[in-house]
Amino acid sequence: MKVPSQPSGTAAEADGPEDRLRRFVTIWGRAIFPVTATSLTRAEFEGHLLPLARLLCDALLARPFDTAPAQRAGAGLVDAHCTDPDALGRSLGVVDAYLVLYCGTDPELAAEELRARCARLQHAMATGYAQALRERTRAEQEAIARSALSARSAAEIALHATESRFRAVFDGAAIGIGIADLEGRMVEINDTMTRMFGGVEAHVRSRNVSEWVHPEDGPHVWRLYEELVRGEREQYRVEKPYYRGDGTVLWTNLTVSLLRDAEGRPQYQLALMEDITERRLLHLRLRYEATHDALTGLPNRTLFFERLEKALAPGAAGEDARFGLCYLDLDGFKAINDSLGHSVGDRLLVEVADRLQACATGPGEMVARLGGDEFVALTTDTGTDGERDATALADRILAALATPVGVDGRELTVRGSLGVVEGPAGERTAAEVLRSADITMYRAKSAGGNRFELADPEADARAITRHGLTTALPTALERGEFFIEYQPLVHLDDGSVHGAEALVRWSHPQHGVLGPDRFIPLAEDTGLIVPLGRWVLQEAVRQARSWQLDDPGNRSPLRINVNLSPTQLHHPRLVADTVDVLERAGLAPGALCLEVTESALIGADEDLLKPLRQLAEMGVDIALDDFGTGYSNLANLRRLPVSVLKLDRSFTRGMQQHPVDPVDLKIVEGIVSLAHSLELAVTVEGVETAAQAERLRELGCDTAQGWYYARPGAPDRIHSLVLADAV
Repeated sequence: MKVPSQPSGTAAEADGPEDRLRRFVTIWGRAIFPVTATSLTRAEFEGHLLPLARLLCDALLARPFDTAPAQRAGAGLVDAHCTDPDALGRSLGVVDAYLVLYCGTDPELAAEELRARCARLQHAMATGYAQALRERTRAEQEAIARSALSARSAAEIALHATESRFRAVFDGAAIGIGIADLEGRMVEINDTMTRMFGGVEAHVRSRNVSEWVHPEDGPHVWRLYEELVRGEREQYRVEKPYYRGDGTVLWTNLTVSLLRDAEGRPQYQLALMEDITERRLLHLRLRYEATHDALTGLPNRTLFFERLEKALAPGAAGEDARFGLCYLDLDGFKAINDSLGHSVGDRLLVEVADRLQACATGPGEMVARLGGDEFVALTTDTGTDGERDATALADRILAALATPVGVDGRELTVRGSLGVVEGPAGERTAAEVLRSADITMYRAKSAGGNRFELADPEADARAITRHGLTTALPTALERGEFFIEYQPLVHLDDGSVHGAEALVRWSHPQHGVLGPDRFIPLAEDTGLIVPLGRWVLQEAVRQARSWQLDDPGNRSPLRINVNLSPTQLHHPRLVADTVDVLERAGLAPGALCLEVTESALIGADEDLLKPLRQLAEMGVDIALDDFGTGYSNLANLRRLPVSVLKLDRSFTRGMQQHPVDPVDLKIVEGIVSLAHSLELAVTVEGVETAAQAERLRELGCDTAQGWYYARPGAPDRIHSLVLADAV
């Protein structure tokens, strides 16, 4: 069929949804109007097609996706008298070529998903068309046949006229008609049925109905037949295959009706057969396209989920049935696409698909492509040691990927990360199993890739919780779920409070109070760390100013320490935002200390250090946090705009014991001496005992913080120190 030429993309995109829908209807009408037996003008005919097109368009974008509207659209074609055999083919061609172009306007649906939906809609449309046409044809032909047969039984009234009418219908019917007695012997068949079975009437007449058995017959088919010949039912309809004389298969829609004599006793059975062989082949083709990946030929996500749900159904394969699932993601595939092009990437995916198919050839094993470079391998024929069977499949996959792939003279190394889930059927849904496999695959990728990991329920729970926290972060700040606790910084020489470090907490509605280690990395990943960091700075500076106003006579006002993340260091408005916060609160820059981890400044260039230098020149103190853990060059201290070193607790933890390790003493003494020679103050974290505090004071450390002085708490407790050993 020749489909009208496709309009330019610019014109189609410029129109509104209704205009595009009407353009689609115009193309559809031009395609099938010439083969439609109707007295309507083409414009009137297109008016009949408009609601059918709207059904298809709405179904393409519907959530959840449902093909029932497409079946109604196919039936609507029959209602519009589009019963010429060519009308369906032309309609499917128009839907295939233009439905996504004119109706696929949802940006959240990928092109691949839209094409898969379009294929399934074509399948449903063909099914609806066939069912409607079958019902229409069957109703017309059966009514005529019954009328003719009834007229024939009243031979005393008009035998000749009845016989003529019967023959006209019987011989000229477009569907196969056969009459058999109650023992199954064929009494009469028309020419259409003869042609359906190969054209030799003797081959049909010589066989008993009960001999026409096919391996794909369901048990209900012959149960219905027995009920009919016993007179227990008047009619039944089934889809039934037959073998022709040459061994080929004829698929039919079969309607069998019981004919009774004048006294109501069963006498004959009337069979109406519609040849649906070509329609079934079309059905199978559309089904294949809707359930298989166009690039690799592997089953796609749709078919895989069908198989997985069947394998996981309770009792589907016995009480002890188990399954194994390997979820594969290729390592570094994006780099191949970006550097060598998508054509090379596609050829690589085809080769990977072939290798995976070679790995899963056993009973109950299948491989599918979920999309991109993600594949799954499923095994449902595992024995008592299901975990060993699943890991053996994963080992075969990794071994198959180990050999480089040759593409255009290049040797491409393929690596993969696999998540393996194994267990009994009937305990989890398909979505839960796939989610666990996905989470486990990312654990394998985080561990370096080119390996597999077994699913761990506890690790899954942590990943799910992490995802939940990540999605809740953006609204948590808006809802005011964050708050700040303050841990005092104490002068070691006299025990007076020097200031406090602001430590943010999250009061989560489900998980309770969460420390920064639970959500700061997530905020870094999502970019929320910038607004969250600004909020912490605002609250901490406001609190520091409040302390000053509450104690105006204090010559040494409390200082506030606020942590800066690496992302905040790179933010272009770091200096401007800090100045704005200080000015709004009325706090002097010298009362603020910004803490930056040593690892964040390793290898820092002048562009990164410039904002810190500007803040330091304003009077803001810069503290180098976790000093000693980043393995940085000590000579770099001379170029960093820092005024405070915060010694990591790993250097002082040994001082809680007796006797103290002399090596620890030497290290701390050397760091303090170096810091003081560079005019840097030294703060020690994690002080938990009086002996530890005294030892650090003797070594010359300036300030300290830790549970020995106070745990982080509310701002009104900043002066309430309980000097008691925490250990």
